[in-house]
Amino acid sequence: MVTGISLEEAEALLTAELSPLGQEVLPAGDALGRTLAVDVTAPMDQPPFDRSPLDGYALRSADIAGADRDHPAVLAVVDTLYAGDQARVPVGPGQAVRIMTGAMLPPGCDCVVAQEHTDRGNPVAVYAALPPYQNYVYQGEDYKAGTILLNKGTRLDAAALGVLASAGLTEVPVCRRPRVAVLTTGDEVVAPGATPLPPGKIYGSNLALLLARLAELGIPEPVAEQVGDDPQAVAQAMERLLKGCDLLITTGGVSVGDKDIFHQALPLLGAERVFWRVDLKPGTPAMFSRYQGKPILSLSGNPFAAFTTFELLARPLLSALAGESHLLPRKRRGVLATPFSKPSPRRRFLRGRYEDGEVTLPEGHSSGQLASLVGCNCLVELPAGTPQAEAGQQVQVRLL
Repeated sequence: MVTGISLEEAEALLTAELSPLGQEVLPAGDALGRTLAVDVTAPMDQPPFDRSPLDGYALRSADIAGADRDHPAVLAVVDTLYAGDQARVPVGPGQAVRIMTGAMLPPGCDCVVAQEHTDRGNPVAVYAALPPYQNYVYQGEDYKAGTILLNKGTRLDAAALGVLASAGLTEVPVCRRPRVAVLTTGDEVVAPGATPLPPGKIYGSNLALLLARLAELGIPEPVAEQVGDDPQAVAQAMERLLKGCDLLITTGGVSVGDKDIFHQALPLLGAERVFWRVDLKPGTPAMFSRYQGKPILSLSGNPFAAFTTFELLARPLLSALAGESHLLPRKRRGVLATPFSKPSPRRRFLRGRYEDGEVTLPEGHSSGQLASLVGCNCLVELPAGTPQAEAGQQVQVRLL
């Protein structure tokens, strides 16, 4: 096990032996936000027939050459077509078909005159001339059968799902996202809702925090468990959870105190410890292990430290397992609008609010404080050796 490594070294070790979990087929209605695992090709032309883009009259452009308000072209109306109707008769010389938006164009016509340019009679007087194929939507104008509709790696949004529906596709192959389990530890932790709160105890927030964050990232139905500071019980819980997940995240018990029990629990499990302690603040004692090829990421029990190292370390793991790069934090440059008075001898991450290139810091930055995270949308990086940060200073942020 290596210790005291940089964040970049930790990220490399986290993902060194991981590969994407493959793909699964989902109903299109359940695939919003998911990532395509393969190219999707069009099974048909869209539209599947020549159609009218407006309400009017389908006719031959030659029959209305030179027509205007003073010299209308008068044509016999031989049929009426609504959207969903099949064209029944062709348009011959001196004829027109009354047609509605989206309806199939009849054979023989080469344009559609808007009803506003007619008297809507039968026969119909047409007051405007059109060139051939004006107001004429061709079969396959949107896409042709056999062309790539959506590329592998596309993240499915409303437009993409609409395109799939337009092609009649009801299922879609997407990258399989990892099954995640979260295990929180601590004899001092009591589940929210227990009353009265016993002396010396605290309500556990890490479980709710990390489960909600996983849900925000689109990770399906994480499994959760809370245990006390007993190495054997923790080892048994880890083994049980790892049977049904691809990634186990734990919080608490990774520092150097008497009850930092993961130093005993992981050997009891038979896990390979890869690294311990990352050169950053908060969350220095983060630990990474493997058990039967499955990753175990153990985070500090302090809420903001757990949140920070989740963003910095768990998200690369999730991205590598899912094969989805958007699960990684997006980096931006910003300018501090508020100062930070403490020096940062170690690489430090602060909570902040990024808006239009400006970064505002709240009050309260200790690793045990959680309330000041509310309303924040980024982590603000201060390099090691930074003296107090001044307003106007450029910083790098990682968007949440």
